[in-house]
Amino acid sequence: MKHLTRHTLLLALGGQSLLALAAEQDHAKGFIEDSQWSLFNRSLYDRRDYRHGSLSNGARNAYKPRTERSDLAEEWAYGLMADYSSGFTQGTLGFGLDAHVYSGWKLDSGGGRAGKARLLGVDNDGHPKDQFSRGGAVAKLRFSSTELRYGEQRVKTPVFGSSDSRLLPETATGWFLTSRELSDTTLYGGRFNESTDRNASSHDQGFVVNYSNGKQGDSFDLIGVRNTSIKGLNASLFSALYEDTWRQQYLGALYNLPLGQGQDLTFDFNLYRTQDTGKALSGSIDNTTWSLMSTYRSGAHSFGLGYQKVDGDTPYDYVTRGAILLSNAVALSDFNAPQEASWQARYDLNMAGYQVPGLTFSALYVRGSGIDGSHMDPRGGYAWLGYGEGGKHWERDLQAKYVVQSGPAKNLAVTLRHAVHRGNQAQAELDADQLRLAIEYPLGGRF
Repeated sequence: MKHLTRHTLLLALGGQSLLALAAEQDHAKGFIEDSQWSLFNRSLYDRRDYRHGSLSNGARNAYKPRTERSDLAEEWAYGLMADYSSGFTQGTLGFGLDAHVYSGWKLDSGGGRAGKARLLGVDNDGHPKDQFSRGGAVAKLRFSSTELRYGEQRVKTPVFGSSDSRLLPETATGWFLTSRELSDTTLYGGRFNESTDRNASSHDQGFVVNYSNGKQGDSFDLIGVRNTSIKGLNASLFSALYEDTWRQQYLGALYNLPLGQGQDLTFDFNLYRTQDTGKALSGSIDNTTWSLMSTYRSGAHSFGLGYQKVDGDTPYDYVTRGAILLSNAVALSDFNAPQEASWQARYDLNMAGYQVPGLTFSALYVRGSGIDGSHMDPRGGYAWLGYGEGGKHWERDLQAKYVVQSGPAKNLAVTLRHAVHRGNQAQAELDADQLRLAIEYPLGGRF
């Protein structure tokens, strides 16, 4: 009878084509039987040498007096991420529970060096904490192939996405719905009331907004759809509302064209359209930002060329650290300033093609110009950035990564990156040299 009830509902929603993906809950083995656990270890060292003394002092750790700030940002820390994911109870409606505890320990840093890399939590006196932790849980329900989650969780969408690019991952609290009832299609919906930054230990700081210093909205809503029905094409469409601040639409398409004999051509297109709404807490916003990255791969070698354009008097801004899929958002800069146009050239080498599996190298160069912040709302949330006219800058990133392929240390990953950024004073990013070393080791299994 439970099969008849579910299938009757799905037929009413859209026809027999839905039945192919209507059985996820049918495969539930139980709350404990499908449970999984993981322990992710990460040691991260981040050193940033800022240039032009007084300019960098203006952006160093804001808790410290200027006389105690340094042109050197340096943090070294160890992070442990423990995650538990239950299975779903059996029956028409499945119930489950996920939980996590994240902890970070200082290995080396100081009050004059901490704050910019955001690896470590910082106390009210501007000193990095020796240890900081946070935890949370998610209750989840599943009907057929539709799952509803509520609680503190990691989210990945183009308009609201949890970043994991520092010591600990970002999280958000709220509702999140995913539905895979339609063949080759996933539907998304969510409402969140806060996001927690990567080095935070509390859950009551509102949302992480990357560029605006305006007042915060109280909620963030999103809906979206992702479709893979066309061979080689992954297309997405999302709409989001950051309460009393902005409305945002996103269109994305990733297309891969095989060329035969170990060759293919990939096009990655991303477009964001942002307009102020309600009380316009960050000021007047009318921004369209897009990027296109094309990559040709031949065996072990990949060559990429990308272009990105901002059309608006404010920078492209986003809530959460991970809600930016623009191709020129790289290590030290997003290249997202008002009216900015930027180009990227990139090369990747996969040494598996030379009998060294797990070893990869990458090199990229981005140059941006045409920045003009002279028409920005002077009372808005972006005036503090100090954009001028004729802003330009460039960034060069070099990276090597090795993942152990077998043995007791299987999946141990070591990543070394060197990044350099330079620009004039009409753009808002600092001149910096970055050296970053990450060592990561995942453990996991089933109960």
